[in-house]
Amino acid sequence: MGQETSSDTLELLAKVPVFQTLATEDLERIAEVAVPRSFESSQVIFREGDASDTCYIVREGQARAVRGHSDGRVITLANFGPGDIFGELAIFESERRSATVEAVEQTQVIAILGPDMRRLLSAHHEMTIKLVVALGRRLRETNERLTRQSFQTVQSRVATVLAQLVEQARSEGAGDSDILVTATQADVAQLAGSSRESASRFLAVLERAGVITQGRGRLIVHDPAALNGYVF
Repeated sequence: MGQETSSDTLELLAKVPVFQTLATEDLERIAEVAVPRSFESSQVIFREGDASDTCYIVREGQARAVRGHSDGRVITLANFGPGDIFGELAIFESERRSATVEAVEQTQVIAILGPDMRRLLSAHHEMTIKLVVALGRRLRETNERLTRQSFQTVQSRVATVLAQLVEQARSEGAGDSDILVTATQADVAQLAGSSRESASRFLAVLERAGVITQGRGRLIVHDPAALNGYVF
């Protein structure tokens, strides 16, 4: 890995919440075993049921985790943008993948093989402790988010999802207004845990209020701050 690429990788690793408690020398060790990879739009990165042997961090582009149901429906579980990590349980064990992850657009990632990480953790026990603490914090935050969602109305959940997508777009360089979000009504509904019809009705309310404008497979959030008024 070239010096510039290695430096870029180190900077990216430092932004990943799971790795933020690690010392610089720990991040340098991980950067040494990280491998750049590229995926085309709609290309599957891994499938549900595959062996879990690699975790990924998005450098550029977008990916999403999906799960299929027996009735043919596909539900979006999460979206990943620059700085997001997925498949991180491969750091500790080689279980089967619980969901399929696919690129939404051309996507650049760095891949870290589970065996490489486990060798590092075996040699540097302090890294293991820091990562377990960070993953525990991430799990707690996820549980808190799910608890909040269980008490929220559909409009509150949809508004929250839109706000999260806006923040993701901002992390990629979007401005303070007229922010482009690449997501379909079905994507928004799935992320919010609602039916497409319910999400569609509320998106129409936001459009009439001038908060968003909808397009095919995308929407523009004109006034992100107004979304807070719909979160209860």
